[in-house]
Amino acid sequence: MFAQDNGLTRDEFMWFMSSAPAGFQVMGNDYYGHNEKLLLPDGSTTYGEDVLGWYQITLRYYRRYYKPVMHTETSTPFAEINARWLWKQWTNVLRMRRDGIPVLGFTWYSLTDQVDWDTQLAEKHGGVNACGLYDLDRHPRPVASEYKNLIREFAGITALAHGELFEVTTRAADAVSDV
Repeated sequence: MFAQDNGLTRDEFMWFMSSAPAGFQVMGNDYYGHNEKLLLPDGSTTYGEDVLGWYQITLRYYRRYYKPVMHTETSTPFAEINARWLWKQWTNVLRMRRDGIPVLGFTWYSLTDQVDWDTQLAEKHGGVNACGLYDLDRHPRPVASEYKNLIREFAGITALAHGELFEVTTRAADAVSDV
C-alpha cells in the first residue's frame, strides 16, 4: 500500500479506517463513457461506455461507504450526443434516488467547451472539445437547452429522496459530538 510504503504505520492506518470523519461528507462520483474499459482478446482496450454505468459503480461505492452521493461530473466530447448523454445520466440519478439512496446533486462538466481536454493537457495543439453547455463564443449548445428543460422539470424535488436536507428552524445547532 502506497501510504504504508511511505511511512504510515499499521496503527495509524487502523485509526483512519475505524474513525468517522467529523462533519457531513458527500461522496462525489464523476462518470464519463471512457471511464470503463474493455480488455479485448488481443490485449488491447476499448471504451466500455456504460457496461456498468454511473448507477452500478456508485451503488457499489455507496454500499461500501454509506455516504450521500452526488453525480459530480459528466459529459462527452461529442456535441451531437451530449443531450442524450445528459438524460441518460440524469436517469441514473433518478434510479438511485428511487432506490432510496440519497443523491444530493448533479453537475454537467463543463460550462464551456474545453481546449486540449482530449489529451488531458499533455499536448498543446489547441483542439476544441465540444463538451460544454456553451461553446467558446458563449453560444449555447443543444445540451444547454436540455439542461434547462431538466432543471425546469425537476426543480421541485427535495435534496433527499425521503426528506429535506436543510430546514428553517429556531432550534440551536447541535455539536457534531451530540448528534
